[in-house]
Amino acid sequence: MSPINGPDLDARSRRLLRALIGQYLADGEPVGSRTLSRSSGLDVSPATIRNIMSDLEDSGLVSSPHTSAGRIPTPRGLRLFVDSLLELRPLHGDDLDHLRDQLPHSPSSALDLLNSTSSLLSAMTHFVGLVTVPRHSDFSLRHIDFVPLSDARVLVILVFADNQVQNRVVQLAEPLAPSELEKAANYLNSEFTGMRLDEIRTRLLAELEATSSELNRRLKAAVELASASFRPQPEIDMVLSGQTNLMGCQDLSDLDRLRELFDTFQRKRDLVQLLEVCAKAPGVRLFIGEESGFSALDGCSVVTATYGTEGRVLGTVGVIGPTRMAYDRVIPVVQATAELLGDALNRVTASL
Repeated sequence: MSPINGPDLDARSRRLLRALIGQYLADGEPVGSRTLSRSSGLDVSPATIRNIMSDLEDSGLVSSPHTSAGRIPTPRGLRLFVDSLLELRPLHGDDLDHLRDQLPHSPSSALDLLNSTSSLLSAMTHFVGLVTVPRHSDFSLRHIDFVPLSDARVLVILVFADNQVQNRVVQLAEPLAPSELEKAANYLNSEFTGMRLDEIRTRLLAELEATSSELNRRLKAAVELASASFRPQPEIDMVLSGQTNLMGCQDLSDLDRLRELFDTFQRKRDLVQLLEVCAKAPGVRLFIGEESGFSALDGCSVVTATYGTEGRVLGTVGVIGPTRMAYDRVIPVVQATAELLGDALNRVTASL
């Protein structure tokens, strides 16, 4: 997200706003003038602080809960804080080593690695960890096999470069003999191994259109079978971990809000749509409250970062938690995790 165009704050107002938000993020309570006087380090009277707080409230950066004389930041105030008042430091040292050590060093597949990454993000932040799953078409083909079934059906076994296996059943107009299926598989494995599915389908369709009459009908049927085998299919789109962590968040204790959140996690559709938007802009993205555009996330912040291999974005990692989170901690964790995941995926695909 790009920085908001907030009001022109002088240095004293910015310092007080930073102190107020820092205090609020630490303990979750409205912050009063006396507390700000101590924590900000400014040599000003409580009356001056109250006046500045009143101006910040008029600007929509803080608000006053009706039960307290203290103030809390609004989502707009948090946005200004993250964009221009927060000092972010990349994860390094022991924290980075711990994160790297917790990722599996020899995962059996990319999906195992993504599941571990989601769980690790949840464990590191105590919020919901999520990772979008790349489409099979994002990885190259390693091997294909055809197994004849009854009623002119064929089981297609696809093995991808990330070691994922996908089984598909294709219905033919008439059956093909096992020898013909073997011939088709040998041809595809010799001609198309190392190519992505969209590339294979494009070439196959071109070959099918160019099939001339001297090619027998059986060879044409085999090419049609191969073309059908590579049609896009529904796939796992996202893995989530730690949803129950939000039940312990003080700011998300309302049962109706929790129910709406868990419904969103169950459906995933809105989350996938949001993360697809994030994937189009490489790097770290942050949505605070209503910025996500989904009412279920109004009381939450979503921190995401893209991951990929060989310069290609494959997906997004992130966390969902209350708007009152330690942004200076969570953002570097998400960013470092995305980078480590990309490196690990490079190793996975290179070793298979």
